[in-house]
Amino acid sequence: MDDQTANHPSDLARALASHLIAARERGRPLAAWRGYETLTADDAYCVQSIVTESYGPAGGFKVACKPDQPNIMAPILTSDILFSPAVLTAPGEENIGMELEIGFRLLAPPPPVDIPDFTDRLRECVEVVPVIEIVRSRLSGHESAPALLKLADNQINGGLVAGAPLADWSPEDLSAVSARLSLGGETVLDGMAHVPGGNAFANLCELVRMIGDHCGGLKPGHIVITGSLNGLPYVKPGMRIEGKIRGIGDVSLDLEAAP
Repeated sequence: MDDQTANHPSDLARALASHLIAARERGRPLAAWRGYETLTADDAYCVQSIVTESYGPAGGFKVACKPDQPNIMAPILTSDILFSPAVLTAPGEENIGMELEIGFRLLAPPPPVDIPDFTDRLRECVEVVPVIEIVRSRLSGHESAPALLKLADNQINGGLVAGAPLADWSPEDLSAVSARLSLGGETVLDGMAHVPGGNAFANLCELVRMIGDHCGGLKPGHIVITGSLNGLPYVKPGMRIEGKIRGIGDVSLDLEAAP
């Protein structure tokens, strides 16, 4: 997205951003989202920026690098970032997605993307963290929503839980990892898991190359997540979520139902 587009959002982007902000304020998803089928990628990123201006700042970003698809990104709001062991209270009837992911915590601003040793310099700027992404949407029936509408809704991110950071790591070890995830005692992942896009650090590099100053850009302390190791299972509040990425660390969340 170029700067001119970001500074001059379309009427469609402004309208959708207004509806998503209202959905956040009410605590109820947007029911009438149809009519946004003509949304463009530029529109979606404009919506992200407008919503982040109202609810930000961003405390991190998610990136998705899937074969034969455009790389995409979305902000994660600071107010939605928790640290393990974490507790989150949500409506008892809500379906919430849980994804175990490899994350990175920035220790310094990322280097310029056009320098010869960009990847080596970026490696020195980050440490690895185990993460549970919390998937929540402001779109009612979001499963059937167009992909660009989900992108506008921060790629249906509802927050994350970060474990303890790991300073000693190697990019070569972040393509396939041994991992475990249990949802309320049910094990949904136990064994080798492959990072979407091929390698978590490579995904981070792609985010740095594309982000520019989107939603404020990347800053020290931000956490970047790089894709689910376990697909996207949904659960209802009232259970403990426990994840482990061997060689990286543990992360947990008590998902409680609101009284």
